Amino acid sequence: MFIYQEKNGYCYNSDTLFLYDFISKFSPKGDILDIGCGCGVLGLLIKENFQVNLTGIDIQKNSIFLSKINAKNNNLKAEFICDDFLRYKFDKKFDFIVSNPPFYKADNKQSKNLSKKISRFNDSLPLEDFVKKCNSLLKPRGELIFCYSSSEADRVFALLENYKIKVNEIRWLHPKVDKNATIVMIRAKKSSKSMLKCLSPLITHIDGEFSDEVKGIYEKIGLKSLKCDLGYGV
Repeated sequence: MFIYQEKNGYCYNSDTLFLYDFISKFSPKGDILDIGCGCGVLGLLIKENFQVNLTGIDIQKNSIFLSKINAKNNNLKAEFICDDFLRYKFDKKFDFIVSNPPFYKADNKQSKNLSKKISRFNDSLPLEDFVKKCNSLLKPRGELIFCYSSSEADRVFALLENYKIKVNEIRWLHPKVDKNATIVMIRAKKSSKSMLKCLSPLITHIDGEFSDEVKGIYEKIGLKSLKCDLGYGV
């Protein structure tokens, strides 16, 4: 797959690719929604490899413009909506909802670049609002698969339980063997009674280089990208 990204906007990072690898273990199918889809990379990777009907939503006009271009260039059919996820009225419910949502805490160090600010900081998509809206959009046995800051994991689990979405699998991401986890990847399901599985951790670097698993993920995905200047008013 070849993906265009915005040169001066938020660009996807390795977290999105690790999340895709996590999602792929559960063989998504049916109607799928990608929240905060950006340039479309996460949803389009799923669409390319699984039998799904893909809908992506993002509040940023440039992101949706690129998502549509990337879908067309990779011969993939998908619907992309430019709107506020929390306010948009969807006309259907979904079997799977996936997202790499903004989870950094809003503070004085926020980027002055509006695109990056919206994509990174949680004041643009508050966690409880995110979980509540997802709950309303999932089918009775629907699944929510996303990643979040590990430091917020207790709050994430509590909110999911509050909205009766059962956490089935989690995987912690560590930058090194001797470093604390920075991200947790979560698979949660409505109306589930399954016991929680804590999968083996993903260690991204060993002895200063990518771990063998990370190298394998990059090789399997085989993604290439190009940053482009969209200018203003797109």
